[in-house]
Amino acid sequence: MSLRSFIDSAPIIGVLLATLALGGCSAVRLGYNNSPSLIYWWLDSYFDFDDAQSLRVRNDLQALQDWHRTTEVPLLAQKLNELQTMAQKQVNSEQVCAIVSDLQTRVQVTLERVTPTIAALAPGLQNAQLEHMSKEFERRNRKWQDEWIAGTPVERSERRMKQLVDRAESFYGNLTSVQEAVVRAHIANSSFDGPRQFQETQRRQKDALQVLRKVRAGEIAPTQAGAQVRGLLERTFKAPAPAYRRYLEQLTTEGCAAMAALHNSSTPEQRTRLVQTLKGYEVDARALAAQRNEDAPADQPPSAM
Repeated sequence: MSLRSFIDSAPIIGVLLATLALGGCSAVRLGYNNSPSLIYWWLDSYFDFDDAQSLRVRNDLQALQDWHRTTEVPLLAQKLNELQTMAQKQVNSEQVCAIVSDLQTRVQVTLERVTPTIAALAPGLQNAQLEHMSKEFERRNRKWQDEWIAGTPVERSERRMKQLVDRAESFYGNLTSVQEAVVRAHIANSSFDGPRQFQETQRRQKDALQVLRKVRAGEIAPTQAGAQVRGLLERTFKAPAPAYRRYLEQLTTEGCAAMAALHNSSTPEQRTRLVQTLKGYEVDARALAAQRNEDAPADQPPSAM
């Protein structure tokens, strides 16, 4: 799912944490410290890197983590601290959307740091690698269709219901019947359109393959590769079609309202649990930010930047 479509199916506060892959306090530090390797294997599943490309990507991902640890993680820790105060009060949809907007900005800033790596690798990608990427898109598309398009409307609603409840309960504990009703009403009234979002996913994939193939073929000069990759990233975060952007804005508005309603119906015990969970994440984030990689300067950008 895209970040925006994820917003349509995530509870309050959890959107901030789950998108950053902070799945549980006990696993945060281990997962973060191993993130260069985890991200490398995720990227390799798309590109099937050769030895030289692997070395470049691994080094750049380590540099990215060094930068992220000292620049972005402290910001996350501060946000988690602020959310602990917010979690004890009633909230409105505007406040929730402000959290989402801040999250989007932080994610985009981080992804922009990967642009030089992709631009440097693109001219050396082989046709077989681009074909491998295309097939991986197809494989993931089939999985997405199974989760969000396949089955009857009732089956799809129940899948979304289970996913939303599971996410919410990981932060609040067991939901009350009132909260479950909030989630079910959100799903019933949501503007979410699986086929429409799938079409946008395919557009993005086609866009990515076209840009990479043009760079690979020499149709785009190496000096312009960075600009082309940045343009691709911009089109991913902001769809070219105005109608689709309006659709995403509607989803965001609906999602923020649902998140606020769910939180506002939480019990004192649920809010206490939420605050404790957020505090645990903050402690982990501050510990991670305090660590330094002795092998590379913390402010070292990816090579070729």
